[in-house]
Amino acid sequence: MATKIRLQRHGKKGKAFFHIVAADSRAPRDGRYIEKLGTYNPNTDPATIEMNFDRTLHWVQVGAEMTDTARALLSYKGILHKNHLLNGVKKGALTAEQVEERFAKWVEEKEGKIQGKKDTLTSADEKDKADRMKAEVALNESRAAEIALKNTPEPEPEPVVEETPVVEATEEAAPATEEATPEAPAAEETPEA
Repeated sequence: MATKIRLQRHGKKGKAFFHIVAADSRAPRDGRYIEKLGTYNPNTDPATIEMNFDRTLHWVQVGAEMTDTARALLSYKGILHKNHLLNGVKKGALTAEQVEERFAKWVEEKEGKIQGKKDTLTSADEKDKADRMKAEVALNESRAAEIALKNTPEPEPEPVVEETPVVEATEEAAPATEEATPEAPAAEETPEA
């Protein structure tokens, strides 16, 4: 029987959640399995991977094949690295103490990288939140200023009384009479001649 380590889909549409299982390669994707090895949730950032390390390592050592995604997950958790180091012990290249020392060092580096990513995501979220808060405060202040300006009564303008200068009116009327006077004598001169 060919055994595979693969993912079994669960969850709802658009929110997939996977079980990592060891199953017969002929079984359907979501069908019977031999053993459940862990879970994988890609909906979180970074993705959540929980795995029974010892049992998964056992299945890798007895020759279970892996799908591409399962291989990536096992590599991420260090199971393939540990298998590689244990194969070095079988060949006589390493001792068990060296394997544990190297694997502990690898795990420490991996945890540092993961924590760095989490810190980066957290600081980016906090910065984004602070920027949105500043923009919202500025918008609220501008709206408050507009409302205050709208609600304050405008001072009533004082009634302006337009004074018409009487002197100017007589000056304007005088040139009109002067223009008419030169025409009148011309009319008188014609009958006398």
